[in-house]
Amino acid sequence: VENVERIMSEEGLPPREAVRKAMGQVSNAIIGCTLVLIAVFIPMAFFGGAVGAIYRQFTLSMVSSMMFSVLMAFTLTPALCATLLKPVEAGHHHAKTGFFGWFNRTFHRTATGYQGFVAKMLRRTGRYMLVYGLIVVCVGLLYARLPSSFLPSEDQGYLITNIQLPPGASANRTIGVIKQVEQYYLKQPAVAHVVAVAGFSFSGSGQNAGLVFTPLKDWSKRPSDQSAFAVAGRAFGELSNIRDAIIFPVNPPPIRELGNATGFTFRLQDRGGLGHEALIAARDQLLGLAAKSAVLKGVRAEGLEDTPQLQLMIDRDKASALGLSFADINNTLSTSLGSAYINDFPNQGRQQRVILQADAPERLQPDDLLKLNVRNAQGAMVPMSSFASSHWITAPVQLSRYNGYPAIKISGDAASGRSTGEALTEMEKLAAQLPAG
Repeated sequence: VENVERIMSEEGLPPREAVRKAMGQVSNAIIGCTLVLIAVFIPMAFFGGAVGAIYRQFTLSMVSSMMFSVLMAFTLTPALCATLLKPVEAGHHHAKTGFFGWFNRTFHRTATGYQGFVAKMLRRTGRYMLVYGLIVVCVGLLYARLPSSFLPSEDQGYLITNIQLPPGASANRTIGVIKQVEQYYLKQPAVAHVVAVAGFSFSGSGQNAGLVFTPLKDWSKRPSDQSAFAVAGRAFGELSNIRDAIIFPVNPPPIRELGNATGFTFRLQDRGGLGHEALIAARDQLLGLAAKSAVLKGVRAEGLEDTPQLQLMIDRDKASALGLSFADINNTLSTSLGSAYINDFPNQGRQQRVILQADAPERLQPDDLLKLNVRNAQGAMVPMSSFASSHWITAPVQLSRYNGYPAIKISGDAASGRSTGEALTEMEKLAAQLPAG
């Protein structure tokens, strides 16, 4: 629009011709600037990690707005200029009066004063460089004292409660704890309804794990003392009285791709190859130190605890002497304890599946495992007890690694009045007190 007005004022062309000339002058510049901006923003949409999660929506919004702006610049804007602008004589300038005249005069005086101030600075460079250095020092001091944080927490309108029972807890015991959590939330005035899931949690899958999703009422119906943070804080105190489980109500992060909860994530690694037991001991020591810290709150270990497991020891030499291969043993165990699809057969006009599996009463007890028979290469049935033995052990349900090292994931949050950066620094200080390795 400004270029069309300039051409009309300087050359006296009618609006339609002025628009054609103006578009011929600025079209290449518009296309070039748009392509450069798109080339800068589009790659950010494909970044991984936190950068991609934060900037992905922003990138797509910027690119979409720029494309729409280019479309407007080449279609509607020229048409409006040719239709609405009135022709003027060459050299004609409108005298601005009223508010716009006052604004133009004020802006001109400001620009003139700024130019004079810059000229004065260039004549006294030493004095102003000293002032500039003082400003840089002040900014550095303020930056060093400013608490660091990643993203501010927001009230997302719902809570997630992670439930973890002791290893070996039954599904019925887990459901009982979930019902207690549901009953507590349903009594809260800010809660809309409750959705519970048994057998799965942030720590992993298992019959001793559970999740409770708690959507809250609309923000307009909840006062400040019924915010998601307030509800989670009260729930943490009340639900900690349930001794059968570790229960953590958490507020979802402001960006969903960044995890399941607000706060920080810390990885404790076994870089010295000390073993799983040493890693567990270091984890317990770190959690104990974090519980005493005034900078941290809600520090807990993610992942399932070690559980009792039945270990089957196979003597390969005996199995080989009996004409058994390891594949035969695995297939027998898989088919008997699990199942195997055989085929389909017609039955009264319907197709029925044939599934091979050991009878339920014959696979309930640990001793039933050694009663299974495996067919060897000669076609004879060999009892499992002749080449295998079983005993109970305590072992992890899942093994976690981080950057190639055995690791344990630890989550937590900063205490009230503390930033995420301070919490991470505190965790690093506490980790430095752990045994070497």
